[in-house]
Amino acid sequence: MLKKLEERLIAPVPSLSAYHDLPFAIFLYDPAREFELRSSVKNLVTRLKTNHGKEVVTISLAHLMYRAVEETRGLDRLAAMEMEMGLELAVQTVHRILSGKYPLHQRVKDELERRLKTSGLAPDPAGTVLFLTRAGALFPAFRTSALLEKLQGLVHVPTVLFYPGTLEGIKGLRFMGICQPDHNYRPEIYGVEGL
Repeated sequence: MLKKLEERLIAPVPSLSAYHDLPFAIFLYDPAREFELRSSVKNLVTRLKTNHGKEVVTISLAHLMYRAVEETRGLDRLAAMEMEMGLELAVQTVHRILSGKYPLHQRVKDELERRLKTSGLAPDPAGTVLFLTRAGALFPAFRTSALLEKLQGLVHVPTVLFYPGTLEGIKGLRFMGICQPDHNYRPEIYGVEGL
């Protein structure tokens, strides 16, 4: 639930994981509740800022993906490719873009740094929180299973990936409730009982 996650985030130095070198968490939610989640996250951001003085940076993975496609292929060219050659080639192209020379995890790091610099802030693990939202937009081109692992050592502030999917077993996450479950997640998983 967001309440449990919020309790962890309001601590003087938030501790989201049992691993000291991995300040990350996953908030799991039903993909059908996307718009409800967005509203809940907005309210959480307001409470963290207003009531607890936290600086919350929210990065939309959808926006990073669209920007990456626009910079490399162009959204119009990608749409034309899909119409001419099919969805599978378009999906493969987006995957290559997000995994290529300027991969998604590097884009997340750079966007966090840009936002903090614009605000005149330093990445402070006690006062800054990063929310990664709109992961569902990456489906089916890019699974988020490796994203947090690749951010290890690059991002040092508490980070929450809002993950649309289902839980299988103790830590098996099925992206969008469709993909084969990935059991390689080390971060703590929140939200399995609802919003």
